[in-house]
Parts: sequence; structure tokens; C-alpha cells
Amino acid sequence: MSELVPPHGNKNLKPLALEDDALTTELEKAKSLPKITCSSREFGDVIMLGIGGFTPLDGFMTKLDWQSVCGNMTTSNGTFWPIPITLSTDDEDIKEEDEVALVNSKTDEIIATMFVTEKYTIDKEYECEMVYKTTEMEHPGVVMVMEQGKYNLGGPIKVLSDGGYPEKYGDLYMTPTETRDYFKDKGWSTIAAFQTRNPMHMSHEYLVNIALETCDGVMIHSTLGELKPGDIPAEVRSEAISTLIDNYFVENTVLQSGYPLDMRYAGPREALLHALFRQNYGCSHLIVGRDHAGIGDYYGPFDAHNIFDEIGDALLTQPLKLDWSFWCYKCADITSMDICPHSNEDRLLLSGSKLRYLLSENLEVPENFSRVEVLTILRKYYASIKEDEKVNVELKGHSAR
Repeated sequence: MSELVPPHGNKNLKPLALEDDALTTELEKAKSLPKITCSSREFGDVIMLGIGGFTPLDGFMTKLDWQSVCGNMTTSNGTFWPIPITLSTDDEDIKEEDEVALVNSKTDEIIATMFVTEKYTIDKEYECEMVYKTTEMEHPGVVMVMEQGKYNLGGPIKVLSDGGYPEKYGDLYMTPTETRDYFKDKGWSTIAAFQTRNPMHMSHEYLVNIALETCDGVMIHSTLGELKPGDIPAEVRSEAISTLIDNYFVENTVLQSGYPLDMRYAGPREALLHALFRQNYGCSHLIVGRDHAGIGDYYGPFDAHNIFDEIGDALLTQPLKLDWSFWCYKCADITSMDICPHSNEDRLLLSGSKLRYLLSENLEVPENFSRVEVLTILRKYYASIKEDEKVNVELKGHSAR
């Protein structure tokens, strides 16, 4: 049996989470340390560092690392890395060589300790231009950067929390160690990751089936972190994906799991990050479709394809570059630009944003857009939103009286 692809930049996974006595001791020490509050994005990064998803990093990046990643997509020691992993603060009192405790902004839980090796300022616009290709505040990734604190803190961390993900999501949440064990148990060595922040429609199903033609299995890997307004919650998305797996894929060929990061919507650079950490999860391939991790019109439809050609062999996990797929009325099937000879008039173009719009407005979803079982789950969710909105309006009216 062939081996799984090794972790990125390291022979073994490098989880930074402490356990047992070491965890108890560090948690007690952390209570007396100065506190740094983490944003949602930073919180996800901490948990990812804890489970080894960001192997081989040992913490948050120094200024040399930040500068090199922005400009060259490598850390200062030459390790390939496409997006800065940084921690920020406005605290004027924190000094280099201080130890600090990192705190989840939503729960006040201490999630890590950090030895501060460097405190530095950055050119936020430069980071946005290099990573997101824009400085417009309409871009949610730009907002993440521009709203960071005045200073960045660099240094190694010790992770003290699982972020509550196992308790909240159960078996859906899997660490890189767990997915690697799963793949080995199944006898899989070639695994394609399918990145999603949406429930899957029939175009997505088509892409997964293409990957299954050449790979042992597919991991449908859904973000469990914070999304932009209007995106469908992870619990609903997971239920919709589960019913698709149960009814429309060959048994024991598809695994659904989730990971703890917020989307950055960084387009091509985020496609590279998605491939990088999927390598740590044990995946040999990443399905890269049209406008992968994009938003609006900030990136070309196939910029995420092209960027893999620019990095050579920097990653072992390789892209499966797939064209936009759709239902063609003349072909009477789901197909793609690569093989369908017909015109746009004959095509039902599918997208997650279009599906969300139709459902949110209670409009008819065209036949061949999505499976009936999936639509049933999504319509129930959108109906519950409408009911909540109705209740909220009634409550506001009551309080006004």
C-alpha cells in the first residue's frame, strides 16, 4: 500500500497543543499572564496551530516572516507559505521577551500562551495589495487586515484549548492526525480535498465524481469558522452534504469533515493555503474550480489555477484543475466548458450564491440545479430564518408600544 503524502515542510505533523500534566501546569501559569484578545480569524489560526494543521509553523510570524510571505510566499527560512499567519494587539505595554496569554474574544477562554520574540508594525496596505490584490474595504479579507491592532506579535505558542469544536461538531470535526488515521484504515493513498463553504449542488457533485475517477477517495472539507453574512451555517451545510453522500455517492468513497478556520476570501493565495494544509491532513490533491476562494470580481475565474503553475514543486499536494460545470439542456447532463460544445443559452449555470439567493427569496429553484433531498433541508433552514425575522419584528413592535 502506498504511503500518504507527508506533512508540509516536516517529516511529521507538528501539533502545538499541550496535553495532560503539561496542559494543567501551563493553564495555571497563564492565569497570571498579561492577556491578548484574539480576533475570530486569529482564534481559528491558534486552533489550527494546535492540531498541526499549520505544520511546520511553531507560532505567529515575525516581521521577517511576514515580509517574506507577503513578497515571496516563503517564510524567512525558505519554507513555502502563501498567507501571513499573524497576531495583532494595541497593547502598548507588551514587550519583547514577555509571556502572554491568548484569549478567545467571544468566550474569554484562555486558548494559548505565547513567548513574544518580536513586537513590530506593518504596512497593512502592502499586505492587502500582495495577498488580496486590493485595498478596497468592500473586500472582507481587507477588512480583517485593516482592523488589526497597531502592533503584530511574533513568537512560538503553546495551545491550551480545542476551541470547543469537538463538543460542538462531534465526528464532523477531525484533526489532521484523525484524517490520516482514517485514510490509512481505508487503505487510501490518493485523496482529493473538496473545499466548501456552501451546501453542495449538482455541479459540486460532478466535480467530486471526476476526482473519484482517479483518486481512492474524496474528503469534503467544510470550513467551521466564521463566514460572511448570508452564508449558510455549518450545521445546516453539514446535514445537506450528509444526505448527498448517503444518497448519491458510492459507499466508502467520500468522507465529510470540517476544519476550524475563517475564510479569508484571498482567491489564488488562499487556494495555495488550502492545498498546503490539506497536505497536512493527508490529501494528495485539492479540487480547484472556478474562482476558488474568491469573492466579487476581485480575481479572474482561473487565477487560482494559474498560481499553482507559478510555484513549481513548492507543494506536494497537487491541484485538480476543473472548469466551470453546469447543466446543459442539449447534452442533457452536467458537463463543463472543456467538453460541452453548446452555447450559454443552452446552459443552466450553477453557483452557491445563486442558490442562496433563490432560496432566501423563496423563488423556484430550476430543475437539475440541486438534489431534492438537499433542497428540502435548505428550504427548512430559510423558512426558520423568515420565522425568526417575523418574531423579531413582532417583538420590536411590542416593545415600541
